[in-house]
Parts: sequence; structure tokens; C-alpha cells
Amino acid sequence: MIALARKYRPKRFADLIVQTHVAAALRGAVASGRVAHGYLFAGPRGVGKTTAARVLAMALNCERREPSGEPCGVCESCVRIWTGAANLDVVELDAASNRGVDDARDLRERAMYAASAEGRYKVYIVDEAHMLTREAWNALLKILEEPPSRVVFVFATTEPQKIAQSAAPILSRLQRFDFRRIGPHAITDRLKQVLAAEDLAADDDAVQLIAKSADGGMRDGLSILDQVLSFGEGPVTAQRVREVLGLIPEDVYGELLRLVAERDAKAVFPVVDRLVDAGADLGEFVAGAGETLRAVLLVGLGGKPEGTTEGMVALIERYASLLPAPDVVRLLAVLSEMETQLRTSGNMRLTVELLLLRWAMMGRTVELETVIRALNTEPGKKPGTGEMLGKGDAPAVLRDAATGSPAPLPPSPAVPPAVPPPEKGPLTVDRLRDLWPRIIEDARAKSPMLGALLQVTEIAGLDGSTVSVRLLDTNPVHAEGIERQRDALALLVGRYVTAPVRIKLQAAASGERAPPQRSSRMTEEGARADRLKALRAKDPSLNAAIDALDLELLE
Repeated sequence: MIALARKYRPKRFADLIVQTHVAAALRGAVASGRVAHGYLFAGPRGVGKTTAARVLAMALNCERREPSGEPCGVCESCVRIWTGAANLDVVELDAASNRGVDDARDLRERAMYAASAEGRYKVYIVDEAHMLTREAWNALLKILEEPPSRVVFVFATTEPQKIAQSAAPILSRLQRFDFRRIGPHAITDRLKQVLAAEDLAADDDAVQLIAKSADGGMRDGLSILDQVLSFGEGPVTAQRVREVLGLIPEDVYGELLRLVAERDAKAVFPVVDRLVDAGADLGEFVAGAGETLRAVLLVGLGGKPEGTTEGMVALIERYASLLPAPDVVRLLAVLSEMETQLRTSGNMRLTVELLLLRWAMMGRTVELETVIRALNTEPGKKPGTGEMLGKGDAPAVLRDAATGSPAPLPPSPAVPPAVPPPEKGPLTVDRLRDLWPRIIEDARAKSPMLGALLQVTEIAGLDGSTVSVRLLDTNPVHAEGIERQRDALALLVGRYVTAPVRIKLQAAASGERAPPQRSSRMTEEGARADRLKALRAKDPSLNAAIDALDLELLE
């Protein structure tokens, strides 16, 4: 019995799936007599490169070619080329086993002979062309530059970059066509056509699983279908496909979504144990987990996952409401961070367990406005209103983002009253030294960088209306930073005194050093911490919400 991948190989340009841009160009070249002497077909495996080369050879030598450039597919010449039978005019070579300079020279000498009949073309199809050596390409360079009449070379490769590295001059002598990866929808439609032609039954979920496993290759999809059909009798089911291909069961991904949504960290180890005991590929499981989370994110944003079985769609829709989109984005970001570690880890099991534990233990995103509004709700009143709760009104609650179950609000902490600024007073050294910590806090709220710089300063003295500020370390960058902001510092000091002041900066005294607990260099993390601290100081409600619910404040 002929394999399905061979039996249903396209015989016409119109039958090439997805590669319409290649088919249209080649068909037009044949119809107009503008066929090039050399082509490079590049693309993933199983997408139709060698098939397109055969169809081109069929069209060039077809006895009943259509005016559009399509081969008839049924004449003796077309049948011999399509079946790969011995043919004097169409020669297929495997560059993996004919890669040397002697093989290239033999090919060059054979190409010098004319075709077997008047009006025919000699077509040489070289598969896996990237395997040819640099010397072999050099041997072919001349004939590709000045080829004999009615001779066409077609080079097919999955790695065109290797040809560019070893034989860059060759590329300028060839017309290049890039073949696209075939999508799951196109593969599914083609598999259904083949099943109908073979009078076979298959579940839609089974066909979708095969199309997904084909990974963009039509040949792989037909080969997998052949493999599944030989596994047993009766309709092709999703369960049979999973057994033949050793795919991860859907309920494992359902358990994964559950433990992440419910933050059930202890369930991580049984899940990984089950996979290891079944001999599953943990790398395949992680890839499937990423696709599952992506589908959850898509549903959460109002989309619809495609190429997924009905069972998986039901699982995804069930957990999409329990995993908000911001949380799923963070989960996928963790997966992206660990990609290199997952690829190179010597202990794959431990790395996968670490990934799942991070997912299960990750905190949930909470809308800050909702938290503050809930905390500001007085007992016995409706949230956001001054009305008292009626008999049918429920007290305000927060819902857990992981489970969706209501949780009672913590008691609202007392909001400390704002501390009024001190009144303006006389300009004296003692008073300035007492106020200096307060002035530093004011500077921090205005500019975190200035506040950090003033931490290593002190009031040195007073000369009329000029305030001398001494730097406690010898870092010239700190001195320059304060020097640039002298006017801003003078305004801050002026809030507490009755007369305008000027600021004079003094260098650190000999032998003085900055306090040991502080770094002499301001970092981005330190500045960010200062900004968040100032933000909390400005809004007592926000500060109370963060402390009460143990939240993390993000900018």
C-alpha cells in the first residue's frame, strides 16, 4: 500500500497548499516561457519544496500542458516524474550522500548533454542542498552562471543560511523562493479531504491533534495519520492519537491550571511524579503548559483559542475567570525568564518543579482603587456611599483573585492625621540643625535623588543669610549633584524661616567618611524605593491599605 504522503502528493501547482506565491510565479514562468536556469527553494521540512520542484519538471515536459502553465498530471511523462521512476530528463539527487566535488563535476558533465527529445527540458533536483561542500559549489558555479540551453537546476534546502555562509556567490545566480510553514487550519482541511477520499472516519479532536503535532509540515501530518490508522481499527479518536504519539493527557493541564489558580503548591510534586512515571517528555509538557496559559490569556481578553480540542476549550474557559489577564502575563513572563535554564538544565525534573512552584506561589494582582475604596468603607454603610446597609445588603468583601471566593475585609486601620508643617521662625544654626531631618524628607518627596544626596550632609554654620552645608563624604559626584540643586534646596529651607536664604556647600573635612551603612553611589533601585516611600507618605489611605493587606506597591 502506498503511504498517504506519497499517494496524495500534489500533481499541479494549484494543489500546493499555502504556497500560492510560489505556485503563481512558477506557473506564470512556464506559461510565458521565462523559466530561470536555477532556483533555490528554502523552507521548513514537509512544506512542499521537492513537490514543487517535481511539479515544475512535470510542467516543463508535459505532453498536454495547459495554456496557464499547469501540467496535465496524467500523461506518461507526468506520471513518470510524479512517481519518481527512472527518467533521462529529470534527475533527483540527495546532496547528503552526493556532496563532494567529484559528484558536482559529474553533475556538471551530465548537464552538458541535450534532453532526450526535442522541446523537452533537463531538470536536476538537488535535495538538502546545504550539505554540498564549498568545493562542490565552486565546481557548479560556472555552469550555473552560463548554463546549457533548456537545463534547469532546482536546489531545495531547509537551511539556506548555510549556503550563504559557504557559497554566497551562488545565491546571486539563483531565483529564491521561501516556502511558508503550513498552518493548523490548512493541515486540518487537507487531512479531512484525505480521510473522505479514503472513506475513513475520524473525530474532529483527533484531526486537530494530528494537525497540531505536524508542526507546520503537511507531509508530517499525513505520515502521522498513516501511523494512527495502522494502530487499530475503527474511527480515529483523540485518545488513539494521544496513545500513538505519546502526548500529555489533557487532564494534566487541567490539574496544572487548578493548582495555579488555587495556589496549591503541594500539588506540584504529584503532577511532576505522574509525568515522570509515565515517561513523558518534560520539555514537551512545559511547552504545552505555555500554550495552555496563552489560550487562557486569549480567552480572558475576549478571544477564542484555535486548533484546540473541545475538552481543552472547556478547561480553559473554566479557569479563565479565576486567572485574570495580568496574572497570566506574569506567569508567562516567568516561563520566558526560565527558558534558557529549562533548555540547558542537567536536572530537568527539578527545574520544572521550580517553575511550577513559582507559578503556584506567585501573588495575585489587585486593583489598588478597589482596595482603597473597600478600606474606606465604614462598618454598616454601603461601599462608596453614606447610606446604611439594609436587611438585604451584604457587607463589603474582597474576592480572592485565585479562587473567586469572598473574603471578609480586614478592619480598617486608623489613618494618622497629617502633621502640619512648623511655623516660620528665626534663622539660627540650632534651629536649622533641628529641622534638617525634616528638610531632607521634604527634599526626598520633591526629588528622590536630592533627598538621597542630602542624607550625607549636615549644617556647618551660618553667615548672615548664607547657610553653610557640609558634605560628609569625599565623592565629587555627590558634591556636583548638590551644587546643581542649590536653588531648590534654598527654597526648601526658606519654608521654615522668615527671611530668604542662600546655600553654600562645604567640602568634607579631612579624614571624614560617609556613614558606613550607606553607599556612596546612588542606584536606580534606591531612587525607586525613595519614590515609593514618598508616595506612601503622601497618601495615608494607600499606606494603610498596603500595610493591612500586605500588598506590593508597583510604579
